[in-house]
Amino acid sequence: GLNAMPPTLAEYLTKVVTATLEREHAGRAVAAKFEVAYLRGFDFGNPSRAEAARVYAQWIHRGVPVDADYKLLQDFLFRYIAAECGRLGMAVHLHGMAGAGSYFGNAGVNPLLLEPVLNDPALRGTNFVFLHGGWPFVNELGSLLTKPNVYTDISMQSLLFSPAVEARWLREWLEYVPEKVMFATDGYPFSEQMGWEESAWIASHNARLALGLALSGMVRDGVVTEPRAEAIAVDVLRGNAERLYHLAR
Repeated sequence: GLNAMPPTLAEYLTKVVTATLEREHAGRAVAAKFEVAYLRGFDFGNPSRAEAARVYAQWIHRGVPVDADYKLLQDFLFRYIAAECGRLGMAVHLHGMAGAGSYFGNAGVNPLLLEPVLNDPALRGTNFVFLHGGWPFVNELGSLLTKPNVYTDISMQSLLFSPAVEARWLREWLEYVPEKVMFATDGYPFSEQMGWEESAWIASHNARLALGLALSGMVRDGVVTEPRAEAIAVDVLRGNAERLYHLAR
């Protein structure tokens, strides 16, 4: 309902950012998604509100700021949005793997770059979900899943990798943080030859095979019992998401 940019950062935060998130939350949104990695890296600093307000005022009065100042404002807004999501009980979704395009900045999507954000006491009430399982940083992501507020899903992985390949890092995660891993497909109409129906079916089929390979190997090696493996499978396929997003069955 605004006809112009709010004149101050404080008004922008209340009238645009918080107002938008509260409206989405009222509409039963469970998360806010960032496609940050397509535009910049995960290296978010922690500027003060005063620093961000200075850059915002410069933008309003003199136009788009220089890159360093623009990043400072982005860094502040990211942390503000994450904190508001935590207050509202919404998760923060992050595109978390090497992306589409020949010149995607792969180094910038290393999840370890986000560790200062994940460890920030002001953001410990916010749950962060790395979508797509973090490839090629699957081991780095695994180390972050031990944090209480970090999760991942396997969307897109089952479209890009064979079940045998995906099962390797899936087993690594499931051996010590099975409650942090969630099934998803990333079903999408990619082309005339592969629409939403085909991609969702392929991803579902391959994800179940990968999960079966990982859990069967754990049973065979004596890591878990067969009943425990079955319980983990149910949690990955639906239980973990139900608990994280407070979904009524």
